[in-house]
Amino acid sequence: MPKIIVEVMPKADLLDPQGKAVANALHRSGNKDISAVRIGKRIELHFDREVTDADLAAARKIGEDFLSNAVIEDVVNVVVEN
Repeated sequence: MPKIIVEVMPKADLLDPQGKAVANALHRSGNKDISAVRIGKRIELHFDREVTDADLAAARKIGEDFLSNAVIEDVVNVVVEN
């Protein structure tokens, strides 16, 4: 069953408190080489048919208008996965 993956991340200029907390925990557990962590969202849109270019464009618009908060997040990737 094909699906479209929409990936949303916090804007690069904004503080990512979840990422900061995970980075601190990783450093405490000995992973000193990891300099930063950013945590985002992966949304899967499943289809019962082949995905078209129009579906991909619609998924990007859905990601920007509905699945993300444009003030603090960016849609960074929209791809088809079979």
